[in-house]
Amino acid sequence: MIKLLLADDQALVRGALAALLSLEPDLDVVAEVGRGDEVLAAVARTAPDVALLDVEMPGLDGISAAAALHAAHPDVRILMVTTFGRPGYLRRAIDAGASGFVVKDTPAKELADAVRRVHLGLRVVDPALATETLTAGTSPLTTREREVLAAAADGATAGAIAKQLHLSEGTVRNHLSAAIGKTGTRTRVEAVRAAERLGWL
Repeated sequence: MIKLLLADDQALVRGALAALLSLEPDLDVVAEVGRGDEVLAAVARTAPDVALLDVEMPGLDGISAAAALHAAHPDVRILMVTTFGRPGYLRRAIDAGASGFVVKDTPAKELADAVRRVHLGLRVVDPALATETLTAGTSPLTTREREVLAAAADGATAGAIAKQLHLSEGTVRNHLSAAIGKTGTRTRVEAVRAAERLGWL
């Protein structure tokens, strides 16, 4: 039996995935969590073979949860399952230690096969997303530019962002200006939207 952990903040989606995967004779859902910051404790408690993580979750996003899981339990395989097939997400998830990345509208049999392949140590990536990722290229944003842009997403002022990230206001403005230039946009609001659309945030 391949033991599975499911992490998705939408209870209905999580329940449906659990029900579908449990129909497979060789798959056993041993844990379900609704927050990214619950993943490590659930893994320690239930010792799954494969963790299926949603990208967008409260507490800790799925990509950060994948990185923490990979660091703490490198033997647990990680399969990202998301509604949002954004190219930047795929690259960041692979960098975080994920072995696979599929979208939620993947047919149940294909998802089960993806779980089996990831369990065997193979890499599984949605073909359309892989093509889009290769076309889009890597994120041009530095880690700090990404942090500043993410902090600006809720409309915070440069001063508020500077306090939050322990930077000077001038440095924040420089990072925002660089991010605007790299995303080919005119304002920081447009830059945030472009970066989110491409999965760079």
